[in-house]
This record gives sequence, C-alpha cells and structure tokens, in this order.
Amino acid sequence: MKIPPKQKAYAAAGVDVDLGNKVKKGIHALVSATHGPEVLGKIGGFGGLFRPDFRGMKDPVLVSSVDGVGTKLKIAFAVNRHDTIGQDLVNHCINDIAVIGARPLFFLDYIGGEKLDPIVFRQILKGFAKACKEGGCALIGGETAQMPGMYQSGEYDVAGTIVGVVDKPKMLDGSKIKLGDVIIGLRGNGLHTNGYSLARKVLLETMGLSLDKPAPGMSVPLGKELLKVHPNYQPIMASLPHGMLHGAAHITGGGLLDNLPRVLPDGCRALIAKSSWKVPTIFNIIQSAADIPDDEMFQVFNMGIGMVLVIPAKRAPEALKLTKGVLIGKITEGPRDVVIEGTGGI
Repeated sequence: MKIPPKQKAYAAAGVDVDLGNKVKKGIHALVSATHGPEVLGKIGGFGGLFRPDFRGMKDPVLVSSVDGVGTKLKIAFAVNRHDTIGQDLVNHCINDIAVIGARPLFFLDYIGGEKLDPIVFRQILKGFAKACKEGGCALIGGETAQMPGMYQSGEYDVAGTIVGVVDKPKMLDGSKIKLGDVIIGLRGNGLHTNGYSLARKVLLETMGLSLDKPAPGMSVPLGKELLKVHPNYQPIMASLPHGMLHGAAHITGGGLLDNLPRVLPDGCRALIAKSSWKVPTIFNIIQSAADIPDDEMFQVFNMGIGMVLVIPAKRAPEALKLTKGVLIGKITEGPRDVVIEGTGGI
C-alpha cells in the first residue's frame, strides 16, 4: 500500500508554495503577449526590466500612478467573475496618467488573497493582459501573496502600479485653460471603479435586488451591469492634435465636483449643464431609492461622464468629431470649482 506524501507544514498553515509556483508557470504566454522589444528578461525575476525608447522626445518625463478597484471586488466575488476586474485596474491607472498627457509604458500588479485559486488567478491575469495589450502597455511583473487569516474565504485584493512617459513640452497641467474654453465629456460605461460601497448598500440592502436579475427599468442582470469594464480613454486623447487639449480630468472618486477643479487655474469655474447628456439609468435608480441629493450623487459617482476634456471653443466641432464626446459645459470666471446647472441642488 502506497502511503500518500505528508502535506508540507506551510501548506497546512494555508500557504501552498508549490501550488503558487505551478500556477505562475502557466502565465508566461499570457503576459508575453503584452511585451515589445523594450521588455528585457522574463516574468518571475526579482524585478521587471524595461528599456524605454525616448527618441523623438525633447524632455521625457516619467509619470507614475498606483490604484485599486475598491469594493467593486465584492460584486466580482458574488457573481464569481474576475476577468473584468483586471481590465478595470489597468484602464483606471492608464486614465490617471493620460490626464497629464502621458502614454503608458509598463504595469505591475499585486494580488493578495486568503488562498490561491488557480481559476480565479488566471481570470484576473487574463484581464490584466487584455487591457495592457489593448492599451499598448507592457505587463512586466507583479506579486501574488497568499495570506490566510487576512481575508475572508474566497476573497482577495488587487492593486496596480503604472509608469508612463510624456514629453515635457506636451505635458498637461491645466495652465493653458482659459475663460471661454469648452468642456467635452467622454461617456462612461456604468459605475467604473467608484461608489460601489454606496451602490451595494442601496441596490442590495435597501432595495434587496438580486445580482442575477435586471434592476427595474434595465435589461441586463444587475451583476453584469455593475461589472461593466472601466474604459481606457487614453487612445482617444492621444488622437487629438497637439495644442487642442488644454486640460483633462479623470472622473473617479469625487465625481465631477472634486476632480475637475484639480486641473482648473485660479479664477476659472467649470459650468456644467446636466441636461447636455443622459444620466444612465443605474444612477437614477440609486438616487431615487435612497433619496440622495444631486450634489452628493455628482460627488460620489461619475454620472455617465468618465473623462472630461477642456478644449478651445473654436476647436470644439473638430474635437467632438474626433472624440465622439458630448459638449457638457464651459469655463467661466469664478472660484476654482464646478457648478452643475439643472440639478436642483447645486
């Protein structure tokens, strides 16, 4: 009779190193699809190697950002779908550096969980790789940590760091924004990666809705709606002729009210017309069910506008054609803030 091998002590404690190594061996082909000639070495080293090509730039400046996807993860856990989470994280990070005028160079990820589930891990990595490839960004490394006792069973957290580059003469800092400029909004795709704590409380607790059925007035299951991928707006922004874009703001946590002022010069106010775009149904459901005032909605959620571009008024027709965006406002004289007309409370 063959005696089964004794389980290793570390695995018995909840950390299976051998399983981790086995799972990681299968990701090389997935990750290498995001690599160009700038990437040196292989996945699995102590550090990712990237040799950038800055030819054609007068004064290259590296731009970096780090972020997570917040409690949107709770929806992924509940419906057991994890590929969109990886895309959310990469695209969110790309957008954060795009508003400075940067293009992405490389991305690194961190996944920490209660236990390594090979199927879940591969889904997350597939999402990272898909978004990196589509965004022209190399996935050059990461860290996976098994931490029993730190997370609830079946749960994990993800974070990502991105590094990009911008030529300093083309860097966006908002200083070119002036009175009379127009504001173009790029449409969103649902909640993106912000406001999920409030959304979950209202939709799942207050309303008692099911994730596998459509919410009232909607056609897709609520879980699918809440896992819609956060778009990458950088390619659209990069397609604009040099000098057209005076400033940009990624509408994440803080909404239009807190994010747009971050790029406004002193003496400039953003006047936004709510009636200029149709607020997606999911936001109206949340607001109505919990009787949330307009000002809070526009501070917690993107309300259907994922990226804001500030453009010279004379170039608005050209910019609208190139971006397929919507004209939502203008820059007026006033304190460095945002006024949203037509909300009844702002």
